[in-house]
Amino acid sequence: MSDKRDKKLAKASTPTSRLMRLTGMTTSIATKVAGHQVKKLFQNEQAIARDREKLMRDVGRQVASTLGEMKGAVMKVGQIASQMQDLLPEEIAEALTVLQKASAPMPFSIIRRQLKHQLGDDPANLFKTFDEVPFAAASIGQVHKATTLDGREVVVKVQYPAVKSSIDSDMRQLRRILRLGALFKVDEKTLDAIFKEIKEQLDEELDYKKEAQNIVRFREFHRNDKWLIIPEVVDELSADQVLTLIYEPGDDLDTIANNTAYSQETCNLIGEHLFDAIRRQMFELQEIHCDPHPGNFAFRPDGTLIMYDFGATKRVASEDLVSLKTLMRAAYESDYRAIDRALLQLDVRKENSPEIEDDFYQTWIELLIPPFAKEPFNFETSRLHIDLMKETRKTPWRYLESFQPSPRTLLINRIFGGHYWTLVKLGVNTSFRENVELTLHE
Repeated sequence: MSDKRDKKLAKASTPTSRLMRLTGMTTSIATKVAGHQVKKLFQNEQAIARDREKLMRDVGRQVASTLGEMKGAVMKVGQIASQMQDLLPEEIAEALTVLQKASAPMPFSIIRRQLKHQLGDDPANLFKTFDEVPFAAASIGQVHKATTLDGREVVVKVQYPAVKSSIDSDMRQLRRILRLGALFKVDEKTLDAIFKEIKEQLDEELDYKKEAQNIVRFREFHRNDKWLIIPEVVDELSADQVLTLIYEPGDDLDTIANNTAYSQETCNLIGEHLFDAIRRQMFELQEIHCDPHPGNFAFRPDGTLIMYDFGATKRVASEDLVSLKTLMRAAYESDYRAIDRALLQLDVRKENSPEIEDDFYQTWIELLIPPFAKEPFNFETSRLHIDLMKETRKTPWRYLESFQPSPRTLLINRIFGGHYWTLVKLGVNTSFRENVELTLHE
């Protein structure tokens, strides 16, 4: 059974196979969308809405199933899209959440060939030990534990072959799929900008030499933060598509809940460290670790935070930081006109769209401020995500065309949305207001 699965995975990674699968999925979805458009001609509004919901669910399941069997850009974009409820219909985003789970690993025969091609020799000659079973597997690569010839414990991240060469074709096909039947809830210009942003992030994430440089830069920035560990690069065992790092062990998020070594105070401290690290990266370094997936973080009972995977970082423009500070300050002061101006500057609010009334902003501010208030906020019992979804569905029709997902805040929203769930799972109960004030007064 394992041999059959390995052959299936290997075959699915070839350019021809990828193109055929994606083209077949596009054709299938196009047929479903066309059928829906024809049925609309003979239905009332209630039936149209019911059939569209079913269509979205069917499309979501089909996209998730196909991308889940593939490696590379399409699966990575699917993972990103699943975290963006404002970008895709809810039914499709919900179906794509399955892509957040661990990916099936590639056969070690493929990994061995990739290591030999990148490092110039068989792993048996380059390492004292090398575990053939991966430590972790993801959309564009997998990680193996090893020991160097001089005895250092390391992890070796190996990029799947052909991922980089297939990225342009994958992105074109995925864009075609998501444009069918206006599945994206944004206009063409915004869609272009969003795909450009995602493509740039993918290009950066596929460049392991660039990631090594990112690690050096972030390690230097955090050199005085003894509570934050970023693993060191082993240069002599790294290349364009192989990255070897000193092994820095820690407890993953799922194991902390039942671990008595993590008291409420420790979890609060970890939450504060995580918030402080992201805040300082964003507003001081003006570059931020950009993948909040729980697998990219580990923890220790003394409150130490370990941060992995610097393939995806986001450089934040100075003018956007000014607008974000203005937005936060205005929220604390209930200055709704200043909020409106900041959202326009960030391209979240569309120019020449209907005016937004103060009570609309007031409702949203009352929902969003509590995690950043002076009083401790209990993330373990938080209903913020539920309340936000309810309020989104209640948005007046006249405002629907006034807002849009902005490429300038797309990944920032993903970062904070992802870390919200980390704080929920940690059960953090603390106040971040003092931390926010440090930024607002810088």
